[in-house]
Amino acid sequence: MSTTVETLEAMERPPVTMGSRLEGELLEVSMGPQHPSTHGVFRMNVALEGEIVRRLKPVFGYLHRNHEKIGENTSYLGSMPYTDRLDYFCSMTNNWAYALSVEKLAGIEVPERAEYLRIILAELTRLQNHASLLGFLLNDMGAWGTPLMYAFREREKILDLFESLSGSRMMCDYMRFGGCRCDTPPGWMEQAKKIVDRFPRFIDELEQLVVGNEVVIGRTQNVGVLSPELAINAGITGPMLRACGVNYDIRKVDGYGFYPRFKFRVPLGDHGDTYDRLMIRVLEMPESLSILQQAFAQIKPGPIVNPKVKLRAFRPPVGEAYGRIEGPKGELGFYLISDGGPNPYRYRVRPPSFINLTVLEDLCLGHTVADVMVILGSIDIVMGEVDR
Repeated sequence: MSTTVETLEAMERPPVTMGSRLEGELLEVSMGPQHPSTHGVFRMNVALEGEIVRRLKPVFGYLHRNHEKIGENTSYLGSMPYTDRLDYFCSMTNNWAYALSVEKLAGIEVPERAEYLRIILAELTRLQNHASLLGFLLNDMGAWGTPLMYAFREREKILDLFESLSGSRMMCDYMRFGGCRCDTPPGWMEQAKKIVDRFPRFIDELEQLVVGNEVVIGRTQNVGVLSPELAINAGITGPMLRACGVNYDIRKVDGYGFYPRFKFRVPLGDHGDTYDRLMIRVLEMPESLSILQQAFAQIKPGPIVNPKVKLRAFRPPVGEAYGRIEGPKGELGFYLISDGGPNPYRYRVRPPSFINLTVLEDLCLGHTVADVMVILGSIDIVMGEVDR
């Protein structure tokens, strides 16, 4: 951590005043790029008046891997494993968003069983993402180790399912255009049902530890308030947007996949503060369990990939398409332009982590340095999406 002192005349913003008295200096602190609580290789330049944040500038780019340009020089199918590296907590939903975009571009239909499998894997991904976020957020508040390991215990069970299905715990590379790579192995669905049936106990215990905890309430309520107007204007999506009270869930709005077949509600917050962002994740997990139980009851045997899709010589017609899903962190979309060749002419990612991070300064102004890390944790970012 490095520090420098600047006079107010050198600052980009107008000087901070306390009544009629001018405060002489602000302390500029560089937090990162290796700060242990920044959720990846990320830096924040923070201007402080004592402990109070008066300016904050996020600094990106430390994990840049040229993802989009690689996508324009790789075959459509060859880009599927790269999507795993965007949000490496949620590779299954990354695969789905990309597959959905290509399917729109090429007019590909997906078999019924494959659609159900995609929803099952997406909601399992949402469960493990939200559980991990709660563990990380409590870790940022100073509850070192125990809450995170408690959440990771449940996450491991879901990752075991992913590994037995795809061969990999995190970089699954499971979706294909027109379906999925392979069907579930014997006993997989029964094991998934057992995990889903036991998950409510974990949610109840976690809720008891979080909801009424005095430390959590004191550190999160009225901290990092995001107004609905700013959230909408900034393009915020996902749990962050719904924590402001905005009823917007792409599973309901677009009805992609078979989501219209399932009954589930969309939890909403009242204040848009860090506490509401935390609680939205807690409340969304039972809804994911409800979707999973309905999917388990409805799924039937059948093909898991469209046999008409020839992946080795895949050349979609000339055109463009944008496919999006309600990922665990918000709207994840892929914009593709085809010139009729084997590679996309343009490959563009709309990552929720990057968009949601743009309001970080607005959330942190007027709060203390200690609050900054908690506010950042409540956004739920992963740097693979930010530095794509």
